[in-house]
Amino acid sequence: MKRAAFVLICSFALMLVSADLTYSQVPLPVLLRITQAEDERRWDDELRALLSHRNAAIRKRAALAAGRIGNEDSVVALANLMKLDTDASVRAMAAFALGEVESASAADVLIAVVKNNDERGELRARALEALGKIAGALPQEQQARQRELGAVIREALEVESTRSANQLTALLGITAILRSRPADAGPTLAKFLNSPDSRVRSDAANALARLRLKDGNERLRFLVDTDRDPNVRANAARVLGITEDKDSFPFLLSRATSDVDERVRVSGIRGLAALKNPNAGDLLLKHITTNRNEILEIAITVGRLIPQTDYHDAIFWFRSQNEKLNHTAPEIEIAFARVAPATYLADLEKLNPPTDWRAVAAIANALTEYATLPDTLNTKRELAAAAQGRLRKMLEYPNVDYAIPDVLRALAAFKPQNLQQILIAHLKEPDVIVRGTAADLLGDLPPSDEITTMLIAARLRTERDSLNDAALSILDSLGKQKSSAANSAIKDALGSPDYLVRQRAATILKANGVGDFSSQVGLVKTRNTQADYRRALARIGRKVSAVVTTTKGSFTIDLLPSDAPLTVDNFVQLAQRNYYRGITIHRVVPNFVIQDGDPRGDGNGGPGYQIRCEINEVPYDRATLGMALSGKDTGGSQWFVTHAPQPHLDGGYTVFGRVVEGMEVVDKIERGDVVKSIRIR
Repeated sequence: MKRAAFVLICSFALMLVSADLTYSQVPLPVLLRITQAEDERRWDDELRALLSHRNAAIRKRAALAAGRIGNEDSVVALANLMKLDTDASVRAMAAFALGEVESASAADVLIAVVKNNDERGELRARALEALGKIAGALPQEQQARQRELGAVIREALEVESTRSANQLTALLGITAILRSRPADAGPTLAKFLNSPDSRVRSDAANALARLRLKDGNERLRFLVDTDRDPNVRANAARVLGITEDKDSFPFLLSRATSDVDERVRVSGIRGLAALKNPNAGDLLLKHITTNRNEILEIAITVGRLIPQTDYHDAIFWFRSQNEKLNHTAPEIEIAFARVAPATYLADLEKLNPPTDWRAVAAIANALTEYATLPDTLNTKRELAAAAQGRLRKMLEYPNVDYAIPDVLRALAAFKPQNLQQILIAHLKEPDVIVRGTAADLLGDLPPSDEITTMLIAARLRTERDSLNDAALSILDSLGKQKSSAANSAIKDALGSPDYLVRQRAATILKANGVGDFSSQVGLVKTRNTQADYRRALARIGRKVSAVVTTTKGSFTIDLLPSDAPLTVDNFVQLAQRNYYRGITIHRVVPNFVIQDGDPRGDGNGGPGYQIRCEINEVPYDRATLGMALSGKDTGGSQWFVTHAPQPHLDGGYTVFGRVVEGMEVVDKIERGDVVKSIRIR
């Protein structure tokens, strides 16, 4: 497929071009200082002074840095820049940065821009976007303020619906509504389903789906059957399913079994699950497909439609799929356990203990279902006891450490009497993810002196870990103990060399009313040297590509060093060390993403360090390369590519590339496929 098929010719694409021109105008010494300040999360007078530099490109780049750093002390300077700067692109960047800081103190100055209906350029669009981020970040006790901001956003989008809307304003306004969740958002969003722009129609349907609003369902029943854009059809199917639109059953069944695009078929299958029509289960089981992604979606839907029915055709189908997949697909295991709980357990008794940790994890997820069997099932007690017994045996299986977190979570669902002792024992395991999971689950139990004592001891052991997952989980659980001993241990974590650990400790102490220790968080002790910064910045304005070869074929990514230089450099360095060679693609969510870069294969692995986010204005269109996170500034080696536009990810995950050739290969990838190599050119 030709490269042009994957390049979105719209205002967003033009923004990518302008980024190279703008940042190439920033002198290297200045860009080095800005980049290092970002990397250290350092907001200081030097960076503040750059906001008034005579060079507009420098002001714009410094504003972006202020947003990335996220220090609330930058709000006044950014607000003045947005109001007074003579350059329109600088004002727009200042608005974007205010959204990244997420400070409620910036709301009023943004509202003034949004309410100015004569302002129709990028500034108004970015102000809308920023207000949505601020509203979405407000704590529970500020719900009234969130409603106020949401009303402003909805009114602005209502104005856009009455005139020839600027595409950027419409799209960012729709996402702002999604984040702020204003009352009466449905009728406003439904108006954009009539837009001549397919991306606007798609995003409007996406917002309606995520907000579970049915105001546009009549129009969506038409779009799901006739729209030429598969993203629109897929999102229309999502809304019709999520809102349980019974009249859409024939439309969803048709899309699920006959649409030419897999994304639409998957959304149709998911929609049928929500409609709760058991007839769909039988029809889907008879649907012939070799596409594993669709097979897994069919399993999920069948499991939801005909639970505890012991339907023989479904049992035969589940057994057939398990034989092909060696019990490694949790979707199949869970669905089998739901439809035929007694038969599934009987089949497990005949199965030799799996040696593949993926199978153990999948089975553990299925056994969780027995903790919530309905009271109407006469054999509930016996089945639950058998499932719990199986899980206890699984804890003793050899060489399946990566599955233990799933087994522990499944066992915790049954609330056994000795759960606390089991979890405390696993606080001593060598695997950092096992210890982190045990700590998380201990935090869900009633506080006790014993739990506090064991968590404190476990926190000290984390100082030798290369990953900080256990350290962060232990801090969270210590925070739930609400005792002086626990708070003292959390204070000790303020001396950790890990910036994220110090930051989490300060956040917990403030939430517990112990005091404000934010001044002790300090700067990031970065791994990067001046040579690293120079190497990363030298790529700005140059073409850098990555050819990813998988078991399904190859695809090419154009990296974006102008927008995310350190993220690109990290990816390039890992690729050139052959880090990605042989790594399994551990996550595939059809119509959402494929994800790779975890050497463990369970979604928890990384290179042993974290990199900072480099949030930018590049949108998550189809074929976008992003950095996977478990929280802000937790990137490392895991990356993902989007199957479809994902506007809710904008401004939250670093974009650092675009697939420009071979997107059809990305669409064919299934969980378990392998990256053979990534070659940088």
